[in-house]
Amino acid sequence: MEDEGDRIVREWHSERADLDVAPLEVLSRVARLARHVDAARRAVLAREGLESFEFDVLTTLRRAGGTLGAGRLASETLVSSGTMTHRIDILEGRELAARLTDSADGRAVLVTLTDTGRAAVDCAMLALLGREEAILGTLSQAERGRLAGLLRDVLLGFESGSG
Repeated sequence: MEDEGDRIVREWHSERADLDVAPLEVLSRVARLARHVDAARRAVLAREGLESFEFDVLTTLRRAGGTLGAGRLASETLVSSGTMTHRIDILEGRELAARLTDSADGRAVLVTLTDTGRAAVDCAMLALLGREEAILGTLSQAERGRLAGLLRDVLLGFESGSG
């Protein structure tokens, strides 16, 4: 059975046989899968009443035990401090998170989950995991492990600057 990746490679071979399009066999599939996964995640989160950026901040806080410095939160979610300030404003307005003054450094701001935020992120995470389990349903546990390892290797190479 041919997928979109096969078609893309076949068409490039037809038009430009001189090009080595082997990377497309992997990366066009990764890009396409990422778009599908993103759409599935957005649909689940919409049903849970959250935007993707809200879920990103809330899960980062939840994994960290519920409280993080605003700077670290921005760094871990890969956004600027100005963007994070705006996101925290929104989460505070929805009573999902709150700002606290860092007792160790009165100039620093801590962001903490509220009880409402903790309940929202826990519920959304359960829904998301159910959907993502279904997405991976065609793979065995061993295949998932191999795929996770291969993707980890590619990401580590990319993120270390060698990819």
